[in-house]
Formats: sequence, C-alpha cells, structure tokens
Amino acid sequence: MPVWKQRLSQTPKLLGPFPDLIARVLASRGTTQAQLEDLLNPKLSELKEPGLMLGMTKAVERIVQAYKNKEKICIYADFDLDGTSGLAILKTGLEKIGFKEVAYYQPRRLSEGYGFHAEAVEELKNLGINLIITVDVGITSYKAFDKAKELGVDVILTDHHLPGENLPKALTIVNPNQRDCKSGLGYLCGAGVAFYLLRAVKRAFFEDADLPKNDWDLKEVLEYFCIGTLTDMVPLVGDNRVLVKHGLVALSQTKKAGLKALLEALGLSGRELTSQDVAIRFSPKLNALSRMESDILPAQIYLETNDRKAQQMISRVLENNQTRQTLQGDAEVRAMKLLENWSEPDFVFVSSRDFHRGVIGLIATKLAQHFNRPAFVGSENSEGMIVGSSRTPPGSEISLVEALKSGETVLNRFGGHAAAAGFELHHHNQTAFIEKLHDHFQILKSDPQSLAIDFDTSADLSEVNPSVMKWHDFLGPYGVGFHVPLIKFQKVSLISKRELKGGHYKLSFSDANRSSQVDGLLFSPSEIIKTKIEIGKLYEVLCEMQWNYFNGRKTIQLLVKDLNLT
Repeated sequence: MPVWKQRLSQTPKLLGPFPDLIARVLASRGTTQAQLEDLLNPKLSELKEPGLMLGMTKAVERIVQAYKNKEKICIYADFDLDGTSGLAILKTGLEKIGFKEVAYYQPRRLSEGYGFHAEAVEELKNLGINLIITVDVGITSYKAFDKAKELGVDVILTDHHLPGENLPKALTIVNPNQRDCKSGLGYLCGAGVAFYLLRAVKRAFFEDADLPKNDWDLKEVLEYFCIGTLTDMVPLVGDNRVLVKHGLVALSQTKKAGLKALLEALGLSGRELTSQDVAIRFSPKLNALSRMESDILPAQIYLETNDRKAQQMISRVLENNQTRQTLQGDAEVRAMKLLENWSEPDFVFVSSRDFHRGVIGLIATKLAQHFNRPAFVGSENSEGMIVGSSRTPPGSEISLVEALKSGETVLNRFGGHAAAAGFELHHHNQTAFIEKLHDHFQILKSDPQSLAIDFDTSADLSEVNPSVMKWHDFLGPYGVGFHVPLIKFQKVSLISKRELKGGHYKLSFSDANRSSQVDGLLFSPSEIIKTKIEIGKLYEVLCEMQWNYFNGRKTIQLLVKDLNLT
C-alpha cells in the first residue's frame, strides 16, 4: 500500500489575497513571495527568444528562401495530437504570413506506424516537394533522411524527443533536447517547438525589407499549442505554463469551427476550461480518430473553417469514439477473463487476436489500475506478430523502459517512457518474454522501493468553498511539473455511496459534526479499495478539488485518489 507523505518546505507562509488553504498549498511547493507574481500572472511578453534554439537560424533562412523561390513546403507530422497540433500551428501560421502552397502529411498509426518514413519522402518528391519540415518526429529516422539527401529534398527536422548518439543527416535540426542546445526550452513538446519556429519565421519577415508584412497575431494558434502541450504531458513550467494559461482562454473562446463544434458537443462551451477538461474530456475524442484509423483525421478537425461541415464531422468523431469505447469495453472483459488464472504477483501480461491495436494502451491503463501493478497488453495479427503497450499504475516509480530492456533479446523493438511504453515481439517468444519480466521484477523486489504519494497539505471539509475553488482555478494550469493540489482530509465520514457505470463510485462525505458535506468521485477503484468503502465509517482521504457540471448546475466535488480507514 502506498505511504502518504506531505511535501516538506521551509518556505514561510505566503501573504496574498488568497484563502489560507491556497497559501498552505503554495508554501508546501516551495513558492516564495518573489515568485508569486510570475506564478499568478504569467506574461506572454516574457517568453524566451526562439533564436536561442540550436539550428533555428538556418531553419528560418531556408524557409524564407522557400518563400522567395515560391517552393512547395510539406509539413510532415506525427499522427498524435502533439504532432497534429504542431502541424496546425505551422500550416495556419505560414499561410497567414503569406506562403501559398503548404501541404501536410501524417503517417497512419496502424498501417504505416510511427516515424519519418523513406517511402513518404519519395512520394512527396514526386509531388514536387523540395522542402519538408518535420514536427514531433524524425530524430531517429536515419533512413528517411538518407533518402531525402539522395533525392535532393531538404528536411528541417523539428522534434523534442531525446536524440541518440548519432543525428540524422537533416539540413538542420531544431530540437531543444539535442546536446549542444543551450536554450533551456527542453520542456517543450513537438507542437511547442513548431510554435517557436513560427515565431522566428514571423520575426524574419518583419526584419526583411523584401518580404511582405501583416499584422497577423500568433495568439490565433495558442489553442493548438495548448492541446498539444497538455496531451503530450510535458512539464507545465517556464514558457509552457505561460502559453497554456493563455491557450486555455483562447480555446474556451475559439472561433475555429472544428474545435468549437467539439466543445459544444461535449458541453464544454460557454465556460472557463481547465487543463483536465482538455486532457481528459476533449482530446481523447480526437485521439480516437488515429487510434481507429478513421477516414477523418484530427488535422481536418483543427483546420475546418465551415461550421456546418464541422458539426457533421464532429458527429462522426463521436460515433468513432463510441466504436472505440465498445471495442475497448469488449477487450477489457476479454482481458479479465484471460487473466483469471494469472499467477504472477508483480505484473500482468495478456495478448489476443481479438484486441484492436488502437485500444491496447487504454486496456493496459485499465488493467494497471485494476491490479495495481504494471500491465503489458498485446494485439496479435494473423502472422503471429504481437504489437503491445504497457502502463504502470498511478504513483508507481517502476520504469517500463527498464522492464522491457530486460527482455530485449526476445523483443523486435521497444521504447517509450517510464510510465507508458510500447513493444513488439513474435508469438513464439511470448513465454520467454514473460519469464524475462518475471526475473526483472524479482530483482526489483530484492531492493523494494516504498511507494509514496506526496500531498500538499491537510484541510477540513469546511475549507472547501467557492472562494477556495476560485483561487484553485486561478493557480492553474495544472499538469506535469505543477500537479493539481492534492489535499488530505482527516476524520471524514462516508454518508453515502453509489456505484456508477464503468465501475466508478459516487460518494458523499461529511465532517464529524455534519456541518459540511461534499460529494466525491472515485474512478476505477482496485479490489483492495472497494473492500474499504463502508457507509458510516471514518476515513482520511486524499483528494483533488474540482467543479462538477451537471444539468446546468456547478457544484464542488472531490476526486478521490486514495482513502484509509481511521
């Protein structure tokens, strides 16, 4: 079971117009009085200079040359929402600046797979493209760059993923995480790098007397920056924090037909948006398009200008998402059936030909939460090839990349992040892979790491009120590097519970004298947590505070992360 630890800070209590609970949260994070203004009122005027990024000057010079020579440009972007957001930033911005022919290309998630592909370079060359700008992809795509060089196609590589020892033979590389880049912008996602490239190009047009000038405002693509940054889960620090804070405002007021139609369909229009609204409710509907290889791509939703067409497309987006949910639900039931006799105590592995490749990551997330251990889920094709996804449970410090590395002798390929990674192997290596994972987790158990959940401060239910929520929202945006405040409420009584569709629970808590009462929501509790839920008992609970919008009413609710009987 996880240990709860309060964040420790020597920062004195902060002075300001905010409630005491908010002051305690800020103090627990080490916020100083001098840092307070930047935290509460981040300014676009204080963004870092794009020219600080290595490779930026050469990239801008080549793009300006393309304009003067009236060349066709193609933006080659990854299929996820980070890549798509960067694509929309560059296509929209370059066309507003004055470029006439800006095409785009995204590989299909299932049929082509991730990466900058040599075959696509050949196809684009045949279409008369002599300059390609990659977005969120390419830093390890050596063959495609060799093909581009062979064909005489210039490629500006923009990416944020960590480079290997050797760099591709691009015309220039704009990646704040390459070794010699001193920009300090390594927290940018792929869309963020694209935004900084656009900033630099726009400035070059103003500084060159031979180029046209216009008053187009970069704020018009802040919605795209916001979506890409929040869905890619990069740290909300520095310039990211400034741009996402302003981007959430821009998205809530968007005039872009596709984004506006989706907000309306989800009941998110006409109110302030939070980072959780975008990451949890809005973005997954768009992500499902590439997961299912729909005939509509997210980029089309981003770039649509006709309101009627946008509404028609969003209807299909929601239908596609419903199909995804059905496939996911069926696969989760099948996975649980296959795991009935699973005996490994430290991880779960399941693979089936019945699992759609587009939902295996979602199934892995569900299984990791249910079993409270790392989950590895594979989709097997007719030739016995298994493409898999893996996830860790919330709060886990286990590295999936390290776990997969232990099985590299039987894997065709693997990669990703500590908490989310992918892999590929042949069916005949499945047993050997499970044995490799068994050995790896046995070694980890010999040096156990106690799982700790850091919370910000303790509070009474009586402190949860609209004034606190106003300041809670103003402190945002929240995400990686600046998490939603996690509060411990002590000696609260569970006065009601109701199981919801999907295995979630609606709870109601009160303080000891029943003077304060707040509803709570508990998502996908583990079997261990379910056994603890009993009306009339006293608990200490770890919660996030949030608004609940239902039937036109706005009420405060607690999102329960963990609970213990007192």
